[in-house]
Amino acid sequence: MTTLQNRPHTALLVIDVQIGVVAGAHRRDAVLSNINTLVARARSEGVPVVWVQHSDAELEVGSDPWQLVPELERSSGEPLVRKTYGDSFEDTDLEDVLAASGVGRLVVSGAQTDACIRSTIHGAFARGYDVTLVGDAHTTEDLSEWGAPTPDKVIGHTNMYWQYQSAPGRSATVDDTADVSFAPAGAVPA
Repeated sequence: MTTLQNRPHTALLVIDVQIGVVAGAHRRDAVLSNINTLVARARSEGVPVVWVQHSDAELEVGSDPWQLVPELERSSGEPLVRKTYGDSFEDTDLEDVLAASGVGRLVVSGAQTDACIRSTIHGAFARGYDVTLVGDAHTTEDLSEWGAPTPDKVIGHTNMYWQYQSAPGRSATVDDTADVSFAPAGAVPA
C-alpha cells in the first residue's frame, strides 16, 4: 500500500538501542528480548535489518553510552545509519539505504518512544512509507519529574494513537512482537 513506487519490501528498523539511551528505560530487558526476537525473525525471512545510532553532546561518537547495547548484535552486512536528529531520516542516508533494497514498509522498534521513535514513525509516514510500530518493542525513560507522563503511559498513548493514523495510500499499524508480519501491507499470506 505504500505510496513509494517499486518499493514492495519491508525492513526492520532498530532505533537507538544504545547503552546510554536505554540504561534506565522502562521494561528494558523485556523490550530488548522482543527486539532480539524480531531481529532473528527478520534475518531468517531475508528481511533487511537497519540499525540507527544517535549521537549528540551526551552520546559522543565512540563513547560507552553511544555504543549499541551488548544484548543485541548487529551483523556486519546490516546497514548502520548514524543520526543527530530525532527523525532517523533527517540528514542521514536512511532513505538511500531503504530505496536500494526496495523498502516501502517499515517495522519499527527501539528507543526513545517520546522522541526518536515518534519522530521517525511520523517522518516515515509523511515520506510515503507504511509503518508498523511494534507495541512491545519500544521504550523510554521516566521523565515524570519534569512533567511528562510515566513511561508506561507514554508507550501506551503512542501505541493507541499510532493505530489510528491515516493518509492516502499508506497504512499505520501497531502489532506486538508475536503478531508482526514482515510481508508487505496488503499481501496475502502464502
